[in-house]
Amino acid sequence: MTPNAASTGSPRTEQSRRGFLATGAGAVAAVAVAGGAPLLTACGGGGGTGKKDGTTSGKEAAKLLPAHVPSDVVTPDVPARNGSAAGFTRAIPSAELKASVDGKKGKGGALTVMAPFWGTPPAAGNPYYKAMNEAIGVQATWQNQDGNVYDQKLGAVLASSDIPDIVVVPGWNLGGKIPSAIDAKFEDLGPYLSGDKVKAYPNLAAIPTDAWQRSLFGGSLRGLPMPASYVTNIAPFYRKDLFEAKGWQLPKSADEFLALAKEITSAKAKVWACGDMTWTAWNMFGVLNGGDKALGWNLVDGKLVNRIETPEYLEALEWTRKLFDAGVVHPDEKAQNQGDTSVRFTSGQCLVYNNDLSHWYAKTAEMAAQNPAFAMAAMDVPGHAGGAPRLWATNPANIWAFVRKGAPKALVEDALAIANFTAAPYGTKERMLTDYGVEGVHHTVKDGLPVKTDAGNQEVSSSWMFVASPAPYIAHPDLPEITKAQVEWQQRMGALTRKSSFYGLTVTEPARWTGLMNDFEQLEKDIVRGRRKLSDMQQAVSEWKTKGGDQLRDWYKKLLDTTGSAAS
Repeated sequence: MTPNAASTGSPRTEQSRRGFLATGAGAVAAVAVAGGAPLLTACGGGGGTGKKDGTTSGKEAAKLLPAHVPSDVVTPDVPARNGSAAGFTRAIPSAELKASVDGKKGKGGALTVMAPFWGTPPAAGNPYYKAMNEAIGVQATWQNQDGNVYDQKLGAVLASSDIPDIVVVPGWNLGGKIPSAIDAKFEDLGPYLSGDKVKAYPNLAAIPTDAWQRSLFGGSLRGLPMPASYVTNIAPFYRKDLFEAKGWQLPKSADEFLALAKEITSAKAKVWACGDMTWTAWNMFGVLNGGDKALGWNLVDGKLVNRIETPEYLEALEWTRKLFDAGVVHPDEKAQNQGDTSVRFTSGQCLVYNNDLSHWYAKTAEMAAQNPAFAMAAMDVPGHAGGAPRLWATNPANIWAFVRKGAPKALVEDALAIANFTAAPYGTKERMLTDYGVEGVHHTVKDGLPVKTDAGNQEVSSSWMFVASPAPYIAHPDLPEITKAQVEWQQRMGALTRKSSFYGLTVTEPARWTGLMNDFEQLEKDIVRGRRKLSDMQQAVSEWKTKGGDQLRDWYKKLLDTTGSAAS
């Protein structure tokens, strides 16, 4: 349908995810903790009176979760498989777009929405906002906030008594006192959505159950999720055009990668093999996830082990350091935050880099006019010793919208009307309006593809998608081969992906332990750049254990024994 709509996340969403990965601001879970007692999103009653202990697994979770009724509006060209997104390679003509919402769900009420925004927010009351409000049947007023400092604004707002009607909370902003505010400040949506109730909102019913599982906060169904593929979103990209021209073969192990990197690096010609490959190293060596603290724990032979305690963790750091020591990493990468690796990649100074999968389309489209010979691809993650790697699932949702606690029923239903509209699937009138605005005003159709006008670029806001989104999909009809390649890469990597013990569960650690790992990411960067020794990490891990890591392990183990795992 749209030449630049990739519903694995809008460009701004992916930017925020990359920022989250780069800064290591953990997607710490969001439920209140009373007295440091183990707590997962618990079973709970309606009316926002969820229990403070319990389980989100099995029968208890089933009482809270919405029924799942998949959408069949448009059949994907590349079906979702192994946790991948679905892929759509063709545009749907406007005349063939279907309606997924039966009339206006909204009752015409006024409500405010606070969400992060990167860049200059659209002016209030612009034609796009008016068109969305009219189509949904609401009077939504947006309070867009700078996404780079959103956590500060969010903390201040949640500490006040003046809460917007809808508040978007990204997982990477769930730090400090924000998690404990989720239960206190936001409405239980279970009475509106649990079980078959969700069928009144078909697009919400089509959201995958795993995403709803991640939306259980404080014993109640509180969050409206933005679903995501659980397959790793970090891909090792390479300059396919240059690799083919030089006859270079893709590496099949860590040693082959290093050998190839030495071969293709020529400092004299200002060409280096790669950027900082730490993120790929985690995947090559099978290291548990580090973005979400709970995902960093896994039960191994009856013992709960943290990622930093594993030999794979040290091996990944050691290998990445070898790349820096060998001089195959672009020199600007040694200085943190020195320029943009993707720019060095497109200019040919750096031939391999790792970043979000969305870069595949974004950089290909960007270079189409500048360098027609440019071609990039994502190599399959090689196992460090050859063969297949052991990959770990990421979370199936990490952005939510919440409705303020105490909101009248009519306002909650208007909020759900917005969510049901913005969660419309590919191939619908609602999806087209949300992504591209009004035809003739915000976009025109050229060669069968919608192209945004200047007004569209200024006004059409991805913030609407933060209220709720459909099951993950990728759609680039202008570059169908990239769509297909992205989904097929996810499918291959998904086949190698496992779910760790706390996959899909929203967990908040007791406050006394939340800062235990604050210094680890900087230490990782210092080690791979040669500023610190690998033994410094071993010492840091030893200190982590004595300062609370072993106690935290016991806390997580008790939690797991009590609630069970949601991974399957």
